[in-house]
Amino acid sequence: QLQLVESGGGLVQAGGSLRLSCAASGSIFSIGTMGWHRQAPGRQRELVALFTSRGTTYYADSVKGRFTISRDNAKNTVFLQMNNLKPEDTAVYYCNADVVSVSDYRNRNYWGQGTQVTVSS
Repeated sequence: QLQLVESGGGLVQAGGSLRLSCAASGSIFSIGTMGWHRQAPGRQRELVALFTSRGTTYYADSVKGRFTISRDNAKNTVFLQMNNLKPEDTAVYYCNADVVSVSDYRNRNYWGQGTQVTVSS
């Protein structure tokens, strides 16, 4: 069964760093855009960063200059390096990917289970 599994969340002080990882596994034919979203308590889920299959990246204004998204296509993995973290970055971070499965060669959007990031002031 195709799935995305995140890791790397945790508790960090303001100004600190964390690196999130998300690995896709299962019957994968190809992966298109991979990205990260986050959802803070009482707020809607928001896009943080994207990395397309062509190498284009996108960042939300709130994280530009602090977060870096990268991917290892050979390992079907996307990373989010988060530096100079702020308390307002506290949220559950979700991985997201457009994946074509070998089962039916249809493109579907998948989500990971989420990983908690907490930044203390």
